[in-house]
Amino acid sequence: MKIAWGITGAGHLLQESVNVLVELSKKHDVTVLLSGAGEEVLKMYGLFESVQNITGGKYRELILEKDQRASFPMTGRFSLGTYDSLIVSPTTSNTIGKIVNGIADTLITNAVAQSGKGHVETYIIPVDLESGDLETVLPSKLELDLCQNCEICVPSTQCPNKAITPGVEINLLKCEGCGACQTLCQYGAVTGGRLITIHMRDIDIQNTAKLYEIEGIKVLNHPTDLNRIIF
Repeated sequence: MKIAWGITGAGHLLQESVNVLVELSKKHDVTVLLSGAGEEVLKMYGLFESVQNITGGKYRELILEKDQRASFPMTGRFSLGTYDSLIVSPTTSNTIGKIVNGIADTLITNAVAQSGKGHVETYIIPVDLESGDLETVLPSKLELDLCQNCEICVPSTQCPNKAITPGVEINLLKCEGCGACQTLCQYGAVTGGRLITIHMRDIDIQNTAKLYEIEGIKVLNHPTDLNRIIF
């Protein structure tokens, strides 16, 4: 099968999505589409290389939004019915808000719109599915209450991307999620994978509910739900 997989800028369900994506690529031709935010977040969580490693060759490309510019020419494949399925996982509330309002001004939302025109079945896995609180995982973080403001900050000096400003923050746009900083700080002031609780906004839950009304779109709860559909 020829499958396209879109990734947007959510940390929640990102690791789980990449795990399923990697397994899927062993049996099918998978083209990976990254929104600008999706590319950034994959790097923050140290997952970009895992995605990059499964791509290469026709219909196994890595498509970056920044390379497609405003017209997103590759999405014409969807209107032609080139792919058997489009998967978007994880899908941010921003992306869903655009989809349900017919806005197609990003690589991912344009791919969804063109899939509808080409009768390509689309599977969307939202991060904002049900009302209430949700636990999600943070990328690397500088814990200021533990930082000792050392005269020489070892994690900062050893960071290959100079992403750490001692006593201030980690610039996640420079961070590539290698995790070295977490082991180098003897005070445990650099963490990664910490769980936080966030509250789902009603407007995002309402927009997710509207996805069920769109022809050709199926909403799934979790990336592993794809196992019973595609594998």
